[in-house]
Amino acid sequence: MNLAPYIDHTLLKPDATPEQIARLCTEAATHHFASVCVPPCYVRQAADALQGSGVAVCTVIGFPLGYSLAKVKFFEGHLALNDGATELDMVLNIGALKAGRHEEVEDEIGQLAELCRLRGALLKVIIETALLTEAEIVEACRLCAEAGANFVKTSTGFASRGASVADIELMRASLPTHIRLKASGGIRTREAALALVAAGADRLGASDGVALLAQTTPETAAHDSDHNSSAAS
Repeated sequence: MNLAPYIDHTLLKPDATPEQIARLCTEAATHHFASVCVPPCYVRQAADALQGSGVAVCTVIGFPLGYSLAKVKFFEGHLALNDGATELDMVLNIGALKAGRHEEVEDEIGQLAELCRLRGALLKVIIETALLTEAEIVEACRLCAEAGANFVKTSTGFASRGASVADIELMRASLPTHIRLKASGGIRTREAALALVAAGADRLGASDGVALLAQTTPETAAHDSDHNSSAAS
């Protein structure tokens, strides 16, 4: 299975440099990843580097804690789209969700969802599953669906853990089929990536997507060994 179309090739470290962003974009274009996911300050650089490549430019909004005011998230999204982003990964207000302020959460998602719709962009909402109960994950998915998000995403990668197969299975069961899923955080092996896709993930946020492509599973390794033996004989 070719994982490249599933991968959002990601660099969100606070010490990311322009040179690292340039390398990220080159790798994404070479391997035909779905997108690069970069900090907002590097969106214009990534958009220029990837123009005509078919690789989307994604950035993060309200990242990584989700505490920004809704109007700040909206303005941040507006600036990112102006700089060339075509996908926004927004962290919802986790505290508001846990406090039961569901109308507030749905409204902030809805504002960005409408902005993205008008601009031909995609909105992915990060719900940070590591901080939520199963019931809160289900409720977050409901709010994202009703607000018009295109994707629901598991994690920022900055919490105690990233995506799990159980998270993806629960989210897939809680969402309409037209809303897609992004698994992110801690996806370091091809085996883990394939398990998340099998569970229902449509995108994978990975900081080393190239390594995921290069890894072999026991099955592919055995196939390669048999092929090499046949060729040698």
